[in-house]
Amino acid sequence: MLRRALIAAAPLVLAGAAARAEDKAEPEPIGPWVDLLPVGLPVIVDGELVNYVFVYVRINLTRSANAMRLREREPYFRDALVRAGHRTPFTRYDDFTSLDASKIVAAMKREAVAIASPKDIAGVTVLRQTPKRRSNLPKPRPRKT
Repeated sequence: MLRRALIAAAPLVLAGAAARAEDKAEPEPIGPWVDLLPVGLPVIVDGELVNYVFVYVRINLTRSANAMRLREREPYFRDALVRAGHRTPFTRYDDFTSLDASKIVAAMKREAVAIASPKDIAGVTVLRQTPKRRSNLPKPRPRKT
């Protein structure tokens, strides 16, 4: 009888372990951080707006940074990300439901250092990307050079 109960409970235990593993998938920040509110960035292909992708970004700070002062500057970080995303879209031409995370990180790192200071910014992480539309998108095509 006890064996049946253990066998019946095994899938629940495994599902719980998998859920905990997914929670640990996000990188653990080294020091304090500033989480930006989601920012909708455009996906532009051949001069046409195709989609919006909502990006969740975390700015990792050094241990010596004044986290409270930099969290007050969160609107400036968001504004810089929006301006960079509209100036040069972070479009991936193989997938119109996500953006190029490496370009976002590079642009946001450059902007964050300008807003704060190089000694305050440890790095930038793209936590998540959520597209506005998942269907009725044009077919991905090779980038024109």
